[in-house]
Amino acid sequence: MADHQVTETARTPSEEQPMTTTLASDSTFSHLHILLTTAVTAVLAAAAAFWRLPRGAWSDLAAITLLSGASVFLFRDSANMPQLNNDGLPGFSANDWLAPVLTYVFLGVYAQLRTPADPRRYGQARALATIASLAVNVVTI
Repeated sequence: MADHQVTETARTPSEEQPMTTTLASDSTFSHLHILLTTAVTAVLAAAAAFWRLPRGAWSDLAAITLLSGASVFLFRDSANMPQLNNDGLPGFSANDWLAPVLTYVFLGVYAQLRTPADPRRYGQARALATIASLAVNVVTI
């Protein structure tokens, strides 16, 4: 009976094949697309604020409009990467869910730093702006 020897040679790191992984194929959005999403969010948030806030609460209306738009732009632009833009659930990406959270937080911080003219109605406008942010992010991006 003959003995068979198997000899393995050790591979050096330079001989190993590099591993490549493709996470996604170009699923990022242009700055123009993000700006349009921001504008639509701001317009819908302004409409909600105009409807719910008392007349004359212009600073609160401006805050809801600007902060809703700014939160969407800053988040979508900074998190514009395939891993967050790809849909985990059909029709919903991580960015779709997180941009409205940032809208809610921005508007909450504003309300804590400067008490709104009518806190109850401001809360309603804040909720509607958050819903608008979710809807716009799901539909447009």
